[in-house]
Amino acid sequence: MPDKTLGAHNIEDLRAIAQRRVPKGLFEFVDRGSEDEVALRNNRSAFERIKIVPRTLIDVSKRSTSTTLFGYDIKIPIAIAPTGVAGLMWYQGELELARAAAAAGIPFTLATGSMTAMETIAAEAPGRLWFQLYMWPDRAMSHALVERARLAGFEALVVTVDGVVPGNREYNLRNGFTVPFSYSRRNILDVMRHPRWMVGVLGRYMANNGMPRYENYPTELKNKITAAPVGRGMMRNDSLTWDDLRELRRRWPHALIVKGIMQSNDALNALDCGADAVVVSNHGGRNLDSTQAPIDVLERIADAVNGRMSVLMDSGVRRGSDVVKAIALGAQGVLVGRPTLYGTAAHGAAGAKRAIDIFREEIDRMMAHMGCRSVSEIERSCVLTADQY
Repeated sequence: MPDKTLGAHNIEDLRAIAQRRVPKGLFEFVDRGSEDEVALRNNRSAFERIKIVPRTLIDVSKRSTSTTLFGYDIKIPIAIAPTGVAGLMWYQGELELARAAAAAGIPFTLATGSMTAMETIAAEAPGRLWFQLYMWPDRAMSHALVERARLAGFEALVVTVDGVVPGNREYNLRNGFTVPFSYSRRNILDVMRHPRWMVGVLGRYMANNGMPRYENYPTELKNKITAAPVGRGMMRNDSLTWDDLRELRRRWPHALIVKGIMQSNDALNALDCGADAVVVSNHGGRNLDSTQAPIDVLERIADAVNGRMSVLMDSGVRRGSDVVKAIALGAQGVLVGRPTLYGTAAHGAAGAKRAIDIFREEIDRMMAHMGCRSVSEIERSCVLTADQY
């Protein structure tokens, strides 16, 4: 009987499998941060500084990890964060990841820079679908993309506001890993050291539709993209303002989520612009180094909006206990990015499912120890922050 765990008992196990399977350049793009990676390390240590308070002699035999978000039920309080290179971790990796999320009953966020068209995701992996938007310099093109997402049936628009310029990820330059793929002595050797990936991912793309590209870009732009280090080939807009968010609110009829908020005033501005939610995020430590950890500012932002909008968070989440800590400090849900990418690299949809199952099992276990029968019972008294002990 096949091992449904895939030999992975936690997210770190999936990470190790992914590291063995995919080329170094691709793995480091997913796994690492920016510059000196201070923010990357602090995202994890900040979670470790928060302690869980156990409660005993409470009947938790009928506990449930289900919750609601934007008026619909989800099985566990997580959503898949937008990750643009899922399509390189596994052949048609975005589709594999979306299918795993749909089967698990949680939202999947498709990135602007994904390598699978949004219409394909909507047709072949129907579920709770969100679309992540990087605004382009040409606003009209971005608005047309938003309309495509609406027509395809996506239920939420996630506007990323902390990526006005690419992060300074120096290892991408050293590794020479590009989209579309370009050949150099360094990355050819890197790929040849990973024959399963070379045949099972790159080879399958070449045998079908050729090198993967940014499939949600307009045709006139997609065909003009030249090879650049992963992440730097995408168009960015450094003139984005709150007026752009107001215009998106006018055009988008469903949930509007602003991702990349790290201070209370920005959350309140997003609320004033009509946003339904913010994601407290430092982009996983991938853009601006030395920022605070999102978990350290989460409670302050949640208090500021005071229930008038939903508050989500991401960055540094590796355990179900991290999810529980975020909920206790005011989040309604948590986005996970790297963990499910590791799973996708390990074994496609089955690996992504394994990552989601690990979170489900760990959240359920934490709730039992905390005496919580429902997600709504996870409250501030369930954790101690560093200033309390």
